Amino acid sequence: MSKKFNPFKSVRVKLFLTLSLIIIGIIMFLILVNNIVFGRFYFYSKRDALKSVYATVNDYYNNGEEGDLTTLLEQMAIKNNFDILIRDDQNVNIYTSNKDFFSAYGQMNEMTSRFNTGAGEIIEENNQFVISRIKDTKNGLTYILLASTLDNGYLLYIRIPINSIQESVKISNNFLYLMAGFAILISGVIVSYVSRKFTDPILELNSIAKKMANLDFSHKYKTTEADDEINNLGKSINSMSEKLEKTIKQLRATNIELEKDIEEKSKLDEMRKSFISDVSHELKTPIALIQGYSEGLLENVNTDEESRKFYAEVILDETNKMDKLVKELLELMKLEYGKREFNNTEFNIVELEKEVIRKSQMMIDEKNIEIKLETPDEINVIADDFYIEQVITNYFTNAIKHVEERNGKKIIKIENDVDIEKNKVRIKVYNTGEHIPEEHLNRIWNRFYKVDASRSRKDGGTGIGLAFVKAIMSNYGNSYGVINKDDGVEFYFELEIKI
Repeated sequence: MSKKFNPFKSVRVKLFLTLSLIIIGIIMFLILVNNIVFGRFYFYSKRDALKSVYATVNDYYNNGEEGDLTTLLEQMAIKNNFDILIRDDQNVNIYTSNKDFFSAYGQMNEMTSRFNTGAGEIIEENNQFVISRIKDTKNGLTYILLASTLDNGYLLYIRIPINSIQESVKISNNFLYLMAGFAILISGVIVSYVSRKFTDPILELNSIAKKMANLDFSHKYKTTEADDEINNLGKSINSMSEKLEKTIKQLRATNIELEKDIEEKSKLDEMRKSFISDVSHELKTPIALIQGYSEGLLENVNTDEESRKFYAEVILDETNKMDKLVKELLELMKLEYGKREFNNTEFNIVELEKEVIRKSQMMIDEKNIEIKLETPDEINVIADDFYIEQVITNYFTNAIKHVEERNGKKIIKIENDVDIEKNKVRIKVYNTGEHIPEEHLNRIWNRFYKVDASRSRKDGGTGIGLAFVKAIMSNYGNSYGVINKDDGVEFYFELEIKI
């Protein structure tokens, strides 16, 4: 049963989520820092700016510097969002950047006693100035106020509204939120691309490894010039794949050779057993005859010379039959188990058929058989003429043995049907006589099989003629067989023709 796929176990998903959480964590940290630290940083920055303005104005009066102080103060007020007020030692306004500045604090003499600023929270105090947080009752705003007495006795007041600091923090946060949204969107795309860039090679290597596990070495990792871990791993996988493929091919080749050796040994064992079985079965009768006649000779059963000669001839005849049987069985075994190589040449099959008829002429005359050879004068085939002669001889002698008179005639007919399209010739040997029962048509090709079990050994032959035909044709891969025809039986086989 296959496991259900869990996307959260994927390396790509894990990497994507990890990088995304890191980016989101950084953005959240920046927002948190902005809320906690930025306000204070901004506050201390403005406080330092107040001190800087104080020092600039004080140095201006102490050093008698040239230049328009009013222009300088306006620039500093606008730049820092300050309200600046300077009064001389007679409490006369010398400069103010905001006409409502002084009226917001009532009587100025309440602010001049050790820089007393009235109600407010003192932030920093020294001999030169006092910085405090105060609230303007008129407009309800809270300010940071620096109140000081310059070295020349003038009074200097500088204020900045706190709400501007808060507004800056708020604007900064809003901007940060906006940037965070864009950053998350952009980083999501980038992280997705980066994670794919890292995980795609890993997934490809995983796929190749799975195929290797299934003995499929056709896929290789596409390496680059980069000297990184994944590329080096890909090179190692490719090297391992090539070595495994080579090793498995060698193992397969060795296994095939081993299977062939085992099959060869099995065939040899089977051939040996079959040979022993066939020889043991078929030699019982001739051995018994030889034994019987030999004992008769030894015991002088017949004392006349003619009888002893007959006994000796029977023994010799049976010995020759045994010799022929053993040789033919050995040859058949070699054919059946592919141990015989054919010497294929081009020859005229019609001439071979005529030669077989000529060699059998004595038997033909004895049985008064009419031979019909219906064929062109020349049909060239490609085969081993020695074995093809045995096939034709077996068919022809078999026809002579079983030919019977029909309509007052005994006929054996040889036909050669050429099929140009198939590049074949079918050689057919027909004889008049009884049909072969249907149940025997496939069995007659077996060794020592007899349709009529009552036939005596005097009929001649070893009982393996048709088995020879089967073995020879099987080696060539050509068809062969037998067909019951009108008033007779037809045996056939096919050969390749030379065009």
